[in-house]
Order: sequence, then C-alpha cells, then structure tokens
Amino acid sequence: MQRAGLATAQLVLALAPHARTIWVACGPGNNGGDGLEAAMHLKRWGKNPVVTWLGSVDRTPADAAISSQRALQAGVTFADEPPPTFDFCVDALLGIGASGTRSPEGRLAQWIGLINSAAAPVLAVDLPTGLNADTGQTAQPCVHAHFTLSLLTLKPGLYTAHGRDACGQVWLDTLGVARRRDTYAPTAWLAGEPPARVRVHASHKGSYGDVAVVGGAPGMTGAALLAASAALHAGAGRVFVALLDGGSTAVAQQQPELMFRAIDTLDVQAMTVVCGCGGGDVVRHHLARLISSPAHMVLDADALNAIAADSQLGALLHARAARGRQTVLTPHPLEAARLLGLSAAQVQSDRLAAAQQLAGRYACTVVLKGSGTVIATPGEPPVINPTGSAALATAGTGDVLAGMIGARLAAGDAPFAAACDAVYWHGASADAWPANRPLCASELPQLLHKI
Repeated sequence: MQRAGLATAQLVLALAPHARTIWVACGPGNNGGDGLEAAMHLKRWGKNPVVTWLGSVDRTPADAAISSQRALQAGVTFADEPPPTFDFCVDALLGIGASGTRSPEGRLAQWIGLINSAAAPVLAVDLPTGLNADTGQTAQPCVHAHFTLSLLTLKPGLYTAHGRDACGQVWLDTLGVARRRDTYAPTAWLAGEPPARVRVHASHKGSYGDVAVVGGAPGMTGAALLAASAALHAGAGRVFVALLDGGSTAVAQQQPELMFRAIDTLDVQAMTVVCGCGGGDVVRHHLARLISSPAHMVLDADALNAIAADSQLGALLHARAARGRQTVLTPHPLEAARLLGLSAAQVQSDRLAAAQQLAGRYACTVVLKGSGTVIATPGEPPVINPTGSAALATAGTGDVLAGMIGARLAAGDAPFAAACDAVYWHGASADAWPANRPLCASELPQLLHKI
C-alpha cells in the first residue's frame, strides 16, 4: 500500500505539476488506503490534498487504518464533502474491489457523479470505480477517468468492452513485485507490436501464397473486393476473387492485380480461402465444399451466419480441425451470439469467455471484434488487442481484416499468430488516420505501409 500510494502521488505530480488543490476520493478498503498514502506524500510535497473518506479507523483494513493516521500526521485535510473547486482528482474509491459487486449508491454514487462532471483531470488508482477488472463491463454509475494507474499487473477489463472509454490513458507500476508465471497463470495477454518482416531477396510471388476471396453476393460485391484488396496490401503473392453475384466477370479498375474466377474453377485446396464477405444467403450453398477443401481458411460475416443456422456446417469445422486444417473465425458480437445461441449483450458481458467458448466449440482460432478485440484459440490464454479506435466503426472494416488474416495464413503463419498480427496492424492503421476525418474501409489497406 505504501508503494502504491507513492507511485500514485508521483504520477499525479508528473501529470499535473502545477495543480494545487487535489481532491482524493477514498473508499473504505485498500484502494482507499492507496489514496490516503498518496495524499500524505502530496501534502509533504507542498500540495493541498483534500481527502473524502468512506472508511473509518475502526472499520477499515489494518493497512488502510495505518495510512489514515500517516495522512493525518502529515497535516492532510479530511472533509465530509469534496472541495468546491479543485485542480485534479484521484479516484481511490473502490478500484478492483468493485468487480462483482452491486452498483454504487449513496455517497459513493454521489461522488462518482461529481468526479465525472468536474472539469479537472481524473486519475483512477488501479481501476476506475465501477469498472469490472475481468470483463470491462461498467456499473452505473462508473468513473470515467482521464488516466488510470494499474498496480502490480494490467487487468483485462482496462482494454476490452467499455474499459478503454472508462480508463483513459493507462499507466502500469508493478511496485517492484516480480510475478512468477508458474504461480500466477495469466487471464489474458495484451498484444504487442509484431516484429517487422523483411522479405528475402531470393523470393517470388509463390513464396507468399495464394488467397481466394469468395463472397460478394448481388449488391455486396464491394465487401469481397475490400477483403481482396486488403490481402494484396498485406502481402499475399496472388489474390483471386470469386464473386457470388450471378456470374459477374467484373474487374476492379483501381486494383488490376486482382484475378476474377468462377467459383467452380478455383483450386481451393492449394489456396487460403477467405469466405463470407458480402456473401448473403448465396454463400451457404458453397460452404460445405469450401469448408472441406482448403488447408487454411478465414470465415467471416454471412459464412458465420450460415454456420450458426446449420449444425452440419459446424460439424464440418470440427472435421477440418481433426484433419489438421486451420480455420479463423472473425465474428462481431452479434455473429458470435448467433454461433453461441446467446444474445449480443451476453457476449459483451464477458468477451474473453465468449471468445474462448467459441474457440472450443468450433476448434478454431476466433477473433471477437469490437473495442479491445479478443483473439482466442483452444488451450491458450486469449490475447486482447490494444490498437484501433472508433474510426473502425464503419461498414467494410471487418472485410479488410478478414483479407489481412488470409494473407498472413497464405504466407505460412499459424492461425493464432496470423490473427494477432493482422488485428494489431488493422487497428494501428486506424490509429494512424487523422482524428478529424472519417475513415472509409477502402482507405485502410493503403495505410499499412505507413505504420
């Protein structure tokens, strides 16, 4: 607790060196004790911390009671209500203690409301009050912080579901505690930037594999073209497109590298197949053959809806896995809900568990899209992706991701690695886009070389 309080006070000083009055909102437990320790240091450093505390010496953890005495001895001001004006706020109300508890009420709820309505920046200690550390779900009300100092380890809830909106910029302090992997199994991993890839000089287009995009039913050919363009820009050696719009022999004028074929002429056994982008109802008529044939496959959009409606197609996915064939599913929450027989709200209530359940049910790698995209595969901790923004909330960006994963598979990556890398760069491309301009999906593939 003393280390946590010192780390908090140091970060306050770094974030707001000119702040004078600092409201430190402390809860009755250990998170409140961290805030009391921070207030003591801030007072000693010449600041004016004002503590509001929901605890008391006789009904609080022993360490927090000691910290309250240390703060009093340092001359920290304790008050029943927040100061009328303040330059900075520290949320040390509940932290991880809020996970799995009922919604805040009474003075706790009142203070959360004041924190959220204040003009001053807010630093949450360990976790914004009201945010579930494991799932990223938020209670009502929930603190929306500008900064979060995560202690000891990062929590999955900071990065998925509502976590990124609630926590702001995340900092980590391990407090000098080394965690042994054989003692503490990770709930999830946070994806890091994939290593740069350099193509060897003595290579050719066959070195990077063939991708076949199957989709584009009438009125939705753009989805298939987006996936195909993304596969090209992500490094596939050749990209074929089989449109399901009734025999079109269209040519993408802006992407002449794409090769259009009738679906029954594709040698899919020798290709990585990306299936479902704009597939409509037509794609279900081709799925049985497609699922049975290629060694590598990405299933997206309408292909997933068809599998959810037909148990025999699900059985074919299991048969693929039994034969050592590799599959990546890329559902958004509603598609995941259909595959699991749940509601989208149930999927979103625990995104890590939903992704793992899907991976186990279909023996595949699963990419559960959304804020903090989750990548899961059987037998491994899931990965949460930290890149991306609301710029991706537009039609076609999922098709682009499917094509990128297909290119990685075609180049020889294992499904889990292919999915993690593609999701990371997909999000990083959106992060590189100017915040004041809407992003169209067709512009995403061309951003890959800029990041």
